[in-house]
This record gives sequence, structure tokens and C-alpha cells, in this order.
Amino acid sequence: MNGCWRVRIARSRRGGSGPHRRHRVLLARITVLLAAALLGACAHTPVATPAVGAPAALIVHEPLPGLYTAGQPAAADWAAIRARGVDTVIDLRMPGELKDRDEAAEVRAAGLRYLRLPVDGAAGVNAANAKLLHEALRPVHGQVLVHCATSNRAGALLALEQQQFDGLSQQQALQLGRAAGVTKLDARLREVLGLGHEAH
Repeated sequence: MNGCWRVRIARSRRGGSGPHRRHRVLLARITVLLAAALLGACAHTPVATPAVGAPAALIVHEPLPGLYTAGQPAAADWAAIRARGVDTVIDLRMPGELKDRDEAAEVRAAGLRYLRLPVDGAAGVNAANAKLLHEALRPVHGQVLVHCATSNRAGALLALEQQQFDGLSQQQALQLGRAAGVTKLDARLREVLGLGHEAH
């Protein structure tokens, strides 16, 4: 996940050069060092980053400050996720979806809190599950990762939760869902938000 945070730090300092070349060089060096060391995020922009010890890349989104959405992390990713400041993981996958792995044990072994909220495909993106997600998020004070298999359920359910409980308009919630990773569930998200089919 280093690329995600590195991009954010670099952007936050872009255009801030001083009047002297020495200052610009020093600032560039500091930016490189901070990019490798500080926490950050790629809000609203899905960025593919290498999953630690895994051949596939993990795409992480930050649709809200300190609230991340993603597809399925690899078993070796949890330590890196914790190192980025996440302390709670909410798993939206159904029992049996992730075969030959005990995600709850992996997450807890990495020192993270594990919560499961099973969401059964597109039909599981509904008001009842949005309420359950809201109740799961409400007492959490640290950073949270909500994930499913591809970030579609995670992004769609979070968008619906934000519309129902945090006052987002339909269009704001739709944009948040897309920023959180919604692609193939876009039509379902529009439906549950009350937007109907998108005009072409």
C-alpha cells in the first residue's frame, strides 16, 4: 500500500517551492523522505499498490478520511494495513466465500479488530445492511477498512449508509460509492439511492 500514501504526500507539497533553488532542492528531498515514512491516503482515487508477499495488487480507496474500502487483502497484507494506522477491519464477504483461509484469525493475529457483516451480492446492498454498517462504524474511533471481494459491495453499502445516516444527497452518495470502488454494482447503487437508471 506504499504507493497510495506516497502519491498523496507528493501531491500535498506540489507547487510549494520557495524563491531559491536551494530551498526547492531541500523541499524535494524532504518530500521524498516523508513520502516513505509518513501516513497518508489517496482519497477518491483508486491506486493499485503491491500487496506485501502477494502476486496481485491491492487497490485501496479512501472515500472518507480514515475510512478505507478495498477488495480482498492477501494474508500477508494485514501487517502493512495495520502499519498504515488501520485498527478495525469490517469484512462484508459471505461465509464460505474465502476458501482455505481464516480471515478472522489473520486479522486478529496482526493486532487488528475484526468484524463480519455478511452482504449477499447485489441484493445485500440494502437499507437493513446499511443500518448494520452504520451501527458497526458508530463506536469506532480509529481508522477502518471495509472490504469485500472487489470493493463493489463495500463501496455501495457505505454510500447507502452515508445517504441514510449522514445526510448525503443521492448524487453525493453515488459519487462517494464510485470513489469507494463501485463499478459493476453501479446500477444497484443507483436503484437503492432512488436515482433509477442512468440516462445514456
